[in-house]
Amino acid sequence: MSYCVGILVDEGLALVSDSRTNAGIDRVSTFQKMFIYERAGERMFGLLTAGNLSITQSVASLINDHLGTGDAAKDLYAAPSMFEAARMVGAAVRNVHQVDGEALRQHDVDFNASFIFAGQVKGRNLRLFQVYAAGNFIEATRDTPYLQIGEIKYGKPILDRIITPGISLVDAAKCALISFDSTMRSNVSVGPPIDVMLYRRDAMKVGLRIRLEERDDYLVTIRRLWGGALQKAFYDTVPNPAWTV
Repeated sequence: MSYCVGILVDEGLALVSDSRTNAGIDRVSTFQKMFIYERAGERMFGLLTAGNLSITQSVASLINDHLGTGDAAKDLYAAPSMFEAARMVGAAVRNVHQVDGEALRQHDVDFNASFIFAGQVKGRNLRLFQVYAAGNFIEATRDTPYLQIGEIKYGKPILDRIITPGISLVDAAKCALISFDSTMRSNVSVGPPIDVMLYRRDAMKVGLRIRLEERDDYLVTIRRLWGGALQKAFYDTVPNPAWTV
C-alpha cells in the first residue's frame, strides 16, 4: 500500500508521497511514487501514484514516452490546459488497462491504481485532480482543497481539521507530514523515504523538492512533538465527562 496527498492552497501546491511498496511482510521495497514534469517558465506538472506498482509504473512510462513528441492527444508538454493534461493521464490509464487488464483478471489481480495529478500551464489556473483506475477524474475545490490516495484513513482527520485554502504553503506541508506520521504510526505498509514537492502559484517551476529519510531530523521532531502534544491534550486539556464523576 502507499499513501499520497496533494494540497491546493491560495499560495500554491504541496505534493507528498511515501515510497514503500510491499507484496507481503517479507517483500518490502522502496519505489518512487512522485513524478515531476517541468518546462520552467511554461508549465509544471506533478504526478503521485498508488496501487499496483506494475500498473502505475506502466502509466508513468507511457506519459514519459510521449513527452516532447508534440502529440496533441498524449504529450503533456503540448496540453493547452490542466484539464486536457488530466485527460491525457486518464487516457494513459485506460491504455494500460486495455493492454494488461484482461491478463491481470485471468490471474485474479484487480486493476488497482489511483493517481493525484496537479500543476499549472502558463496563463491558466493551478489545479489539482484525482484520477481513478477507469481514467476518469475529479478536481479539488475550495470546499475540499486536498486529495488523498492509497492508505488514506489514518491521515485524514488532521487534514480535515487544519487544511483551508487560506493557510500558508509551509503550514500545508507541515500538516501533510503530520498526516504521514499518523499514517505510519498505524500502518507499517506506509513508510519513508517521504518525497515532498512545493510549488508557488504562477511560478512555472518547482520551488522545493526534497526526500526525507526515516531518521530525518524533522520527521523525528514531528513524531516526538506531535505525539507529546496529543498526550498532553488528552490528559491535561480535555476534561473528563461529568457523568463519570
